Amino acid sequence: MRLPAAVKKKARIEIIPMIDTMFFLLVFFMIATLSMTLQKGMPVNLPTASSTTDDLPEQVTLSISKNGDVHFNKDPVTLEELEARLDGLLYYGEEPAVVINADKAASHGHVVKVMDSVRKTGILNMAIATEPESE
Repeated sequence: MRLPAAVKKKARIEIIPMIDTMFFLLVFFMIATLSMTLQKGMPVNLPTASSTTDDLPEQVTLSISKNGDVHFNKDPVTLEELEARLDGLLYYGEEPAVVINADKAASHGHVVKVMDSVRKTGILNMAIATEPESE
């Protein structure tokens, strides 16, 4: 009696578990990148307002601390350096939105000086950052 030869199974790659794994990695990285935020300003205590918005174009963040220090996207600057940097942005054709993060304990006069320096450069798109009021 003759026995049939054993048929060897060929190894193969299962595609369905690989698709599931790739989908899981895609979702994981999407959620991980959504939780990352770009903070350009220095940490200050913002005042509150009932009408705050977050939809601004390309922006420059100016932070004013309570002792009057001015930071241009986390870099400390004087008012003259601030004007030079903003002029440099305008020279390359960009007109960014300037967001002023002023500490609530900062001098009103100093905040107005910073706003005046921004206006001297020709940038009219300015906003003052606030926190939403708690109800």
